[in-house]
Amino acid sequence: MLAQRTLKSLTKAVGVGLHSGQRVELTLRPAAPDTGIVFRRVDLPQPVDIAISALAVTDTRLASTVSNGNAKVFTVEHLMSACAGLGLDNMYIDITAEEVPILDGSASSFVFLLQSAGIELQNAPKRFVRVLKEVEVRDGVGPNVKWARLSPYEGYKLGFEIDFDHPAVDSTGQRLEFDMSTGSYTRDIARARTFGFTKDVEMMRASGLAMGGGLDNAIVMDDYKVLNSEGLRYNDEFVKHKILDAMGDLYLLGKPLLAAYSAFRSGHALNNKLLRALLAQADAYEVITFEDENQAPQGFATLARAW
Repeated sequence: MLAQRTLKSLTKAVGVGLHSGQRVELTLRPAAPDTGIVFRRVDLPQPVDIAISALAVTDTRLASTVSNGNAKVFTVEHLMSACAGLGLDNMYIDITAEEVPILDGSASSFVFLLQSAGIELQNAPKRFVRVLKEVEVRDGVGPNVKWARLSPYEGYKLGFEIDFDHPAVDSTGQRLEFDMSTGSYTRDIARARTFGFTKDVEMMRASGLAMGGGLDNAIVMDDYKVLNSEGLRYNDEFVKHKILDAMGDLYLLGKPLLAAYSAFRSGHALNNKLLRALLAQADAYEVITFEDENQAPQGFATLARAW
């Protein structure tokens, strides 16, 4: 049986929110089979649980936000990406504020935390959402078009193309395909940082956003170049971060996908719209398990290793 996974022990982190600038503490805890991934706002008078799902996403401006109507948690995509990359099914995430800490701006710190806690197999079958027919969503027309698509595929791969019309971005890789069966998430994707432009940061801060952002947790660019003294971690770090974000956004489905995702200039909003379009078509997907883990697509049965 290809089994569900949780943590062996709890682990903690402290950081600041990218947009709020607030100090926040995270405690990641094991959870029983079929619990799913649940955020718990422990800073409220009565702790409030927010179980992840595509329909729990209530805001996608600049980040993915999940809510149950009474409380919310935003900027969840990097932590969710780490969960997707390591194949974690069940976990409680105690959080002391409404924004997940940005840490170093990538998913690598979350991968380190999760692997430090250890990953444990559980006595319950891992459930996948297998895409049976193509689903696509689009936004805009002509030069402003954006789209995202899920297609049937016996495994999980993601293809992304960016188009920023910026010298520093244009000089790097614009397209990337990452396949979970042949690549290493922890090595190839997890270290890619979020990025922004100084002109946008100034505007966002005037609106009370990006208050916790800086050169230690983001790639920052002026009109011409990258301002970080250490440069880029990958020669195609920008498009790799978009893959990282997409993996986190898509894992808000609540189960791992068996599908090929492809996108052009997509973002949090379109990624969630794609999940909702999939769920709206009952004949477009099925939920499956693998009684024999050798029958599962390559890359899902083995526990991910550190880079």
